[in-house]
Amino acid sequence: MENKKAVGTYKDLEIYQLSHQLGVDIHKFSFSLPKFEFYETGGQIRRASKSVSANIVEGYGRRRYKAEFIRFLIYSHSSCNETIEWVEYVRDCHEEFKIPSDEFLQRLNKLGAKINRFIRAVEKSHKVPK
Repeated sequence: MENKKAVGTYKDLEIYQLSHQLGVDIHKFSFSLPKFEFYETGGQIRRASKSVSANIVEGYGRRRYKAEFIRFLIYSHSSCNETIEWVEYVRDCHEEFKIPSDEFLQRLNKLGAKINRFIRAVEKSHKVPK
């Protein structure tokens, strides 16, 4: 049986840790985009990828209210999907450009699945913090 550690802050959530690191990695990657893509596509992919963890943080701050918590987790999942779309745009529009799209897409898809499972767990057994 797995020993489950109680969550103390949002930083203890696996979905936060994964999404934050992925946001950092995508942010750093975006600076290697061609100059003409830096502001448009680069800005979009940076905002979308950072929004995943930012919505987890905001939702965690509202966790006393189950519907609010779930709403922000859904926003987080939506931002994860948006990031997938931007990574696919970069991959498909710049075949000559070496983007680690397979790695990013694999990590984003795993993260999306984990966020979905977390949403379901909150829906089933959410307890109001004291």
